[in-house]
Amino acid sequence: MVAIGIVVAKYNHDITNIMVQKAKDHAEFLGVKVEKVYEVPGTFDIPYATKKLLEDKKIDAVVTLGAVIEGETDHDNIVALTAAREIMDLSMKYNKPVTNGISGPKMTRAQAVTRAEGYAKRAVEAAVKLTKLK
Repeated sequence: MVAIGIVVAKYNHDITNIMVQKAKDHAEFLGVKVEKVYEVPGTFDIPYATKKLLEDKKIDAVVTLGAVIEGETDHDNIVALTAAREIMDLSMKYNKPVTNGISGPKMTRAQAVTRAEGYAKRAVEAAVKLTKLK
């Protein structure tokens, strides 16, 4: 059985709570065990918890979830792009799949709500498919 870890940003928790629940539900539907769920303050913090999960030998893949909503500055770009780059680097370093279920940047709150379920499900599905490449 595939065992995954999930890292979810609590910033924009009204959206990310939906995401983590949908990810857990979809993992159960696919017959995947959710071994651990780490909650972090924001999307920028996702790589640290991802690294901790990748170090766990029981974890086959990590799913990352967050919602980066556009603000008045380029902060959303910096957060989303930095997190994406870091989680990809960690995936390569640890030779384990890490999927990007982080929505944004350049996204409104309404768009984030609309995309929450899809991003969560696709991130879990990608994690499962990638574990089969080993």
